Amino acid sequence: MKDIMGMMKAAGEMKAKMEAMQAELADLVVEGNSGGGMVVVALTGKGDMRGLKIDPSLLKPEDAEMVEDLIIAAFNDAKGKSEAEAQRKMAEVTAGLPIPPGMKLPF
Repeated sequence: MKDIMGMMKAAGEMKAKMEAMQAELADLVVEGNSGGGMVVVALTGKGDMRGLKIDPSLLKPEDAEMVEDLIIAAFNDAKGKSEAEAQRKMAEVTAGLPIPPGMKLPF
């Protein structure tokens, strides 16, 4: 019975840590860039875009396709950083808990 109570307590603590981590991710802003910093995208830890900066030298009609590609690359760079930070924070929250491999949290 003691083990079940310990597990329930650990689950409650993990829930509180998960909620705190979710709040941190909402406040986290990461930047991704492409073209040597000519395009910069800012995303929250949840993947919402918060900003976009484009170097004025790229704003020529004949360069539109290149700028579009750079925006996509910068977005993907920022998204990868955001996801890596979310995984790092999740690992901190779940440290020491016997979670089966491949199990995704939050449920």
